[in-house]
Amino acid sequence: MSRALGRFSGHLLAEALARRADQVVVETLAGGSITGADLADSVSCYVQALADRGVRRGTGLALLSGNRPEVLTLIGAGQTQGYRRTALHPLGSAADHAFVLQDAQIDTLIVDAPFEAHGQDLQARVPGLRQVLTLGGGHDDLVDLAASYSAEPLQAVDLDHDEVLSVTYTGGTTGRPKGVVGTASSLAAMAEVMLTQWEWPQRPRFLICTPLSHAGSAFFGPVLQSDGVTVVAPRFAPADFFEAVARHRITATMLVPSMIYALMDHADLSAADLSSLETVFYGAASIDPKRLASALAQMGPIFAQFYGQTECPMVISYLSKADHVSGRLNSCGRPTPSLRTSLRDRAGEPVSTGDPGEIWVAGPVVADGYWRRPDETAATFGPGDWLRTGDVAVAAVDGYWRIVDRVKDMIVTGGFNVFSREVEDALSLDQRVAQSAVVGVPDPQWGEAVTAFVVLASNVDSTNDLVADLQSVVRREKGAVHVPKQIHVVDRLPLTGLGKIDKVALRKSIVANAAEDEA
Repeated sequence: MSRALGRFSGHLLAEALARRADQVVVETLAGGSITGADLADSVSCYVQALADRGVRRGTGLALLSGNRPEVLTLIGAGQTQGYRRTALHPLGSAADHAFVLQDAQIDTLIVDAPFEAHGQDLQARVPGLRQVLTLGGGHDDLVDLAASYSAEPLQAVDLDHDEVLSVTYTGGTTGRPKGVVGTASSLAAMAEVMLTQWEWPQRPRFLICTPLSHAGSAFFGPVLQSDGVTVVAPRFAPADFFEAVARHRITATMLVPSMIYALMDHADLSAADLSSLETVFYGAASIDPKRLASALAQMGPIFAQFYGQTECPMVISYLSKADHVSGRLNSCGRPTPSLRTSLRDRAGEPVSTGDPGEIWVAGPVVADGYWRRPDETAATFGPGDWLRTGDVAVAAVDGYWRIVDRVKDMIVTGGFNVFSREVEDALSLDQRVAQSAVVGVPDPQWGEAVTAFVVLASNVDSTNDLVADLQSVVRREKGAVHVPKQIHVVDRLPLTGLGKIDKVALRKSIVANAAEDEA
């Protein structure tokens, strides 16, 4: 029997908007502002408009949009009414979008105006997609439809603990992406951890410049509950970021490591007014310790790291601002106290302190498996409600974790296990290296050969001695087994749509080049 959930994200949102009726809760870079009453009215009108088009509790609804305030309105509508929401990444391919829409059994797709033609194409490709609505487009404009309704008092429906509110798709680096099921209770639990265990400025002024289709949207609720203001940026660009922080007196934001690197490499950093910025949350990918140290030196002790994954988003561990000290910059922090965590070997047995083990986690934030994939759910979730994350970490005696690799990315070379993060950290010790990525590639002698890709720091040229020097650094720090057999100097590292280094693409490039050489 399902248990009714007394208060969840929808209730909290409706109550916060009512409490803050006369306060600004959302701003745009163009100067627009939205009060709590304005947003509540907008959510109410959108709920009525969507109901007119057959969208109700449990309806599969997908959104494809850039960052704009209307996305927050739709998030509010989904939270208060219990739609089953799926976000499509704006940088995703048509084939991936079509797959997700069909797999998630999406009834209604809402697209931003620039994606109107794309949405119509998707409707033709996906038989179960009943309708496509637009945000300001010429076809079935939801904005116009919502404007035709009069606002009613915003009320959240009562949901069950296990009611599905989101299906979020993984990156698909190991095949077709899988839909991760977020329930009313798991999403509420994540927001509670963020709100109570993270470091927030008083009444934060939070700049969202990461995609609202990804982690960006998770910050709206905690900011709202903290009596803060969410400032919506349509996109990320370093110059725009500097201007937004100064003009809007931003006190907090969330960035992925590649964004931090872009800020550090920008010529305007030294002149930028970042005096208001108190907290930069970062995560979604590993960060180079050397570059993090540089960011701390230039921007101050404002960085706080979160670690999670789609199956247990954002809150598995946390590295506080005070923990960003020398010797700990390669850590992802300590596990979240409200979760059960364990580091396990391949047999599922706990490992000793200092030994690498796969991160297992259990607790209210963990997703309810994969959408319509019972076999893969059984393989990843359980027994005992444990989630096997696939990430390998080492725990220090003081409880801090250091993630060394993905289980599937671990390199087995000559019978030895090599963790790519440890090689990358060693390479970063050479001041000429700005970024690096290490992968294993098939090798007839070694099984897999440790292979590195490096991006050199600005104003540094490759030399004949560079490869040998870098190999010597790795040998000194980690031993001969970890030394890359090949080191490729590249202009940039490929990134996924979520800002992570695309190691699948790097492996494919090696294989493709080898095939060309043989031909």
